[in-house]
Amino acid sequence: MSDTQVVVNVPGNHLMAGLLGQRDELLRLVERAFPDTAIHARGNEIAVVGPEAANAGKVFEELVLLVASGQLLDAESVQRAIDMVIHDERPSELMATEILRSAKGNAVRPKTAGQRRYIEAIRDHVITFGLGPAGTGKSWLAVAMAVQALHRNEVERIILTRPAVEAGERLGFLPGDLMAKIDPYLRPLYDALYDMVDPEGAQRLLERNLVEVAPLAFMRGRTLNASFIILDEAQNATAEQMKMFLTRIGFGSKVVVTGDTSQVDVQGGKSGLADLERILDGIEGLSFVHLGARDVVRHRIVQDIVNAYDRSGPPKPAPGGRSPR
Repeated sequence: MSDTQVVVNVPGNHLMAGLLGQRDELLRLVERAFPDTAIHARGNEIAVVGPEAANAGKVFEELVLLVASGQLLDAESVQRAIDMVIHDERPSELMATEILRSAKGNAVRPKTAGQRRYIEAIRDHVITFGLGPAGTGKSWLAVAMAVQALHRNEVERIILTRPAVEAGERLGFLPGDLMAKIDPYLRPLYDALYDMVDPEGAQRLLERNLVEVAPLAFMRGRTLNASFIILDEAQNATAEQMKMFLTRIGFGSKVVVTGDTSQVDVQGGKSGLADLERILDGIEGLSFVHLGARDVVRHRIVQDIVNAYDRSGPPKPAPGGRSPR
């Protein structure tokens, strides 16, 4: 393949430092991704020469747009941009979608194409199922969308729920009353909420019952109107619990159900998510979004672990019918 040359013009020298990184570390990341391509930065131009110059040039064009919009680049975001360009995706369009500002002032936005499909599905449907492995942002983005809906007065309250299913430990051995015993199971939902709203603000929402955090069993017999309801870790709900939950939905409500069918702890290994997509096929206002290893936004090693498990096939049930975690 013959060498080609691409020149990327950067609109202003003040953007170069953020684009190239300290000691050109971000530029070197792009070089390593396209090893047969030479990259040189001079003034406000980046010259790319080599058989993969077109793709490397696209990466820098996308990064220029991100920096110009005020986004701070780091090694993780640059690596993600490289991956998107290789898969013919536009990170500048994807990362421009801002849901809200977190308690620390950081922009909460999708970081992968799968995550963007997920938040678009939540916006456009009454019920959205977000299915995928750990680290894909299923719960975190769902809570962000819930807080956004509350701030916009689209709903009157947020309800966060999870099955209180044991993963090797026994509830009875935990100290305290019932709520103290189930609190560890609900803690990840509190953590996501505190990421979006400062602790004092979150406490006020809880005290005013604008946010309710409760185990799934507490949903029985209720009708949930004008609410944004998130069922987390739904793979640990039984089929009966899943039906009970989905029939709680009232007028003006929106529901997000998250789960990872590779991590089932429910007794007997029979998850309420199993075969649910086939059962509910064709129902208007309902969407299933499948996230994968490319949507993992934790440390890159998590993506490698997910890929390794995918290659090894389904896990063998542990004693008692539970899947190993």
